[in-house]
Amino acid sequence: MVLRSSSIDAFLERAGWTNTRRSLISSDASFRRYERLDNNSKTAILMDAPAPEENIVAFIKITEHLTKLGYSVPQIFAQDINLGFLLLEDFGDNTFTNALAVGIDEKQLYQSAVDVLIDLHGRELYEAAPDSLESYDKEKLIAEVILFIDWYMNGLFGEDFSEEVKSDFLYIWDKILSNISFEHETLVLRDFHVDNLMWLPDRGGIRKCGLLDYQDAVKGHPTYDLMSLLEDARRDLKPGMSGNLLDYYYEALPKFDRNVFNKIYSILSAQRHCKVIGIFSRLAMR
Repeated sequence: MVLRSSSIDAFLERAGWTNTRRSLISSDASFRRYERLDNNSKTAILMDAPAPEENIVAFIKITEHLTKLGYSVPQIFAQDINLGFLLLEDFGDNTFTNALAVGIDEKQLYQSAVDVLIDLHGRELYEAAPDSLESYDKEKLIAEVILFIDWYMNGLFGEDFSEEVKSDFLYIWDKILSNISFEHETLVLRDFHVDNLMWLPDRGGIRKCGLLDYQDAVKGHPTYDLMSLLEDARRDLKPGMSGNLLDYYYEALPKFDRNVFNKIYSILSAQRHCKVIGIFSRLAMR
């Protein structure tokens, strides 16, 4: 820990950010942690993502890609790939979660996020996603469902949870996920929800919605991020809001078969909830 702290000090000195006030602002369900730096005239965010647990190359790559597409992502001021440090633009504290808490209109916020997805999903795959990204295919989706079994179910039942039940569960998921067609693949940011979206009202158009935590982006089905936003288990939308936003999305993208997409939306929603339960069960046990 002392060595890590010294490395941070050296990185900040190289970046020209010495003699700053530093305050921990967050950590998440990973090995990353974030600090706000304040030198009285400006602020920045330090991302501390230690290798080998974290790989900031993916974050840098997706940041550069999203910047080219015209979205609001943090500017990278300095980087040390080997040690896992980034110095980032500070978007402030106005996450969608905080904006909602102080009374910013729910429809305005959510519609701005959906506008980002409409813009992204309206692009051809070659433009929307970098070539080298992995696909969010059936194998990856099943691997995430296994987290539900290995951590949540085993945490509840331990040795009483049989291999036969596990096998049946995975067989069912294999059949369900076989219903997903990936002919409309796009860039999937993967954690597109109110805690990772920033309200930047002084910016224009789709840039009002700032994006965070996209380093795990993949190529996948366009309904995934839409579902991640509207079906977040931590927050209930006002009655009718989810349906209205889905109408808004489909009206903007009539090329999609809504019946097919609604089926895939429901499947991926169930899959994501299984994954999230597994991840947070693992965090609790650890």
